[in-house]
Amino acid sequence: MIQPAERLNLVSEYYFSRKLKEVAQMNAEGKDIISLAIGSPDMPPSEPTINKLCEVAHDPSAHGYQPTQGTPELRRAMCGFYHRWYGVDLDPAKEILPLIGSKEGILHVTLAFVNPGDEVLVPNPGYPTYTSLSKILGAKVVNYNLRPENGWQPDFDELEQMDLTRVKLMWTNYPNMPTGAPAQRSTYERLVKFAQQHNIIVVNDNPYSFILNEHPLSLLQVPGAKDCCIEFNSMSKSHNMPGWRVGLCATNAEFISWILKVQSNIESGTFRGIQLAAAEAYNNSAEWHRMANIETYARRRHLAEQIMEALGCTYDPQQVGMFLWGRIPSIYNNVEELTERVLHQARVFITPGFIFGSNGERYIRISLCAKEEKISEALLRIKKVFE
Repeated sequence: MIQPAERLNLVSEYYFSRKLKEVAQMNAEGKDIISLAIGSPDMPPSEPTINKLCEVAHDPSAHGYQPTQGTPELRRAMCGFYHRWYGVDLDPAKEILPLIGSKEGILHVTLAFVNPGDEVLVPNPGYPTYTSLSKILGAKVVNYNLRPENGWQPDFDELEQMDLTRVKLMWTNYPNMPTGAPAQRSTYERLVKFAQQHNIIVVNDNPYSFILNEHPLSLLQVPGAKDCCIEFNSMSKSHNMPGWRVGLCATNAEFISWILKVQSNIESGTFRGIQLAAAEAYNNSAEWHRMANIETYARRRHLAEQIMEALGCTYDPQQVGMFLWGRIPSIYNNVEELTERVLHQARVFITPGFIFGSNGERYIRISLCAKEEKISEALLRIKKVFE
């Protein structure tokens, strides 16, 4: 009998892929589930972005293959974005690489730097793809702890006690998902020092720095970071473009050349219309970002906090990003006891924190990616069941 590759035994189907089938079936039965689980922005990109896409799509010459490393216009726009918002200077010819989203970047960076059997440091809790793709590619995942008493920042004393001799990469993500912990300059400085001392490449995933956050930071602001660190950024959250699949990788020229060698053997570049429209989006005004990413999410966040309180959960009000992370009451044996009750009795889908690692087992995550009227309706449903 034909059997799948053994690597498939190392991972399971993505949680949301499985759970959304159940939710779809419940909706087909007329149960009208409100989803507060997925971080997919429900607002459109800026009008100039959409207009540029349409303009280029009408150009008969725009539909051919594009450079794998992206158009010059997009690379210049990405570098301009980093200079404008983070004060980081990058060479558009050598130090920036467009990605078809950050998931692609996780794949390409791992292939470029990690041999089978090498180790990668993955945060617990953290984005599940850091773990799953590492396993698929034959790397050994070594978790490091993020804990609430440390503000969900890395415990560097604990890291220094670990055997780091086989570690090639360290994945970080600030502002953090799922915990909402903000980026801190002090953490970034320690990460660069840690990378330099142990010959480890730190990869910082930075898609949330504009969501409910007045002071966006980049790991590359730290002197020396570009020599030993890589940063991903994405337009999915910051520019309301999740389905467009546009992200970037920023680092030194040598690292970019290695990642490009992998990328060029896997994909053939993004449609020119998307690239030029993305370049246009990077010119969005500070006012657009304030309206789209701060004021709108602030109103939704207020409602999400009321949901947390109705469920008896506690949360840190200093969180940033497009989710709200809260600890469940001690009356529940496990988090699914709560989330399944919310789903089947209140007909609201929220995320159990265990999918992000063992340090998330007593937490839930609420997405802010739903219209206020939907979140308000979810609040009413939950109050009827839990109060």
